[in-house]
Amino acid sequence: MRREPRVKTLRIDDCDCAGREDQTVLDVARENNIRIPTLCQINGLTNVGSCRMCLVEVKGVPKLLTACTTMVWEGMKVVTNSERLHEYRKMILELFFAERNHICAICVANRSCELQALALELGVDHIRYPYLYQALEIDSTHDKFVLDHNRCILCTRCIRACSEIEGANTLGMMRRGVNDKVITDLNQPWGESRTCTSCGKCVNVCPVGAIYEKGLSRTESRREHTFLPYLTIMRGER
Repeated sequence: MRREPRVKTLRIDDCDCAGREDQTVLDVARENNIRIPTLCQINGLTNVGSCRMCLVEVKGVPKLLTACTTMVWEGMKVVTNSERLHEYRKMILELFFAERNHICAICVANRSCELQALALELGVDHIRYPYLYQALEIDSTHDKFVLDHNRCILCTRCIRACSEIEGANTLGMMRRGVNDKVITDLNQPWGESRTCTSCGKCVNVCPVGAIYEKGLSRTESRREHTFLPYLTIMRGER
């Protein structure tokens, strides 16, 4: 017999909240209209906490925790907005911009980019770190889509959508650290992939201009996320 999750009471900023023990800090914060910025998280896909934008302070815990992967517990006291967190989030965004070539003016996702929107929200008006100026390839071998590694922030949304939603497992990750790279099949050109179903789910979930539909800017293309949460229902999850 399935045990019903217990309810936990906690405090997020100045708000007394309650959440189920199987909910994350991010889930409960959103239910109480408390904004925590995210980039790699999207409802309907497994949370991985890779972008670190959702870092929060928890009383009694010396390190910062990712809100999207930390389950709530009884008596928890969470701070989501402090000068320390603001500086961390700005630093993370600046490192994203320094690592690859995010030149908004010539990007297909200009004005429709979650990285750009967060930079505006957090007041990132310059980059304090040296640019790597990586000259990465653009894979345009697919009939419908383009993969531009210069814009990729390695959030893995596309990989999770391909695996968890479509079940194709076409996309994966190669190498480590700043040399990480999203690949198709065993690092074959996308157009030669035998597993890609051309479903376009990777395009829908990409937060930047790394994967896009040929001939369309991100503003022109229609991005649809609403189908993702239905997966949790199909899994029998809450």
